Amino acid sequence: MCSQITMEIETQFRVAASVLFIVAFSMSAYFRRRAQRGDDKISPAQEGTLILTLRRIFGLALWLSVLLYLIYPKAISWGQLNLPLWLRGLGLIVMALCLPVFYWIFSSLDANITSTVVTRKDHTLVVTGPYRWVRHPLYTIGTLFFLGFSLVAESWFIALLLILESIILDRRTSIEERQLIARFGDDYRKYMEQTGRYLPKIQSAP
Repeated sequence: MCSQITMEIETQFRVAASVLFIVAFSMSAYFRRRAQRGDDKISPAQEGTLILTLRRIFGLALWLSVLLYLIYPKAISWGQLNLPLWLRGLGLIVMALCLPVFYWIFSSLDANITSTVVTRKDHTLVVTGPYRWVRHPLYTIGTLFFLGFSLVAESWFIALLLILESIILDRRTSIEERQLIARFGDDYRKYMEQTGRYLPKIQSAP
């Protein structure tokens, strides 16, 4: 009986995580596809061969690990921890809270969304929505979303892949910001002074 209850709880966690992932993925796909309707040719080559290669390796490993947990969790059971149910539940809450923020971010970016560091031909400097306080909120919320998932999956391996992917993305962000400075000049430099890269900047008292 105890084993059956455990299996039912595990199934509930996986179903809930699956629904949240489908919603997040669908939202991202919708906004990215809408942004790609123009004639821009966006190439990731300017990220650099090393960063691009590592990002793809760790990113692919992260996504495969997520899919394995959702479809066939025994395949990555070797990388699981024994977390309390309340902590796994907290992971679901974190994932769910990220969804409206994802929508806020994507709708604020609108046609400026790209999958790499290159700006679009008609790219504009977005300083509204969450971009009023943070320059790269999508990276922040994306990290929180996957962190929540790693808690749900009880997986130290997924958490490790997330850390490695985040390190690579941080290196790429520096390249992205140089591109934005080249595009927007002093406007972006001023914007950098007023905002934090991943979290709102704490303003010092006068």
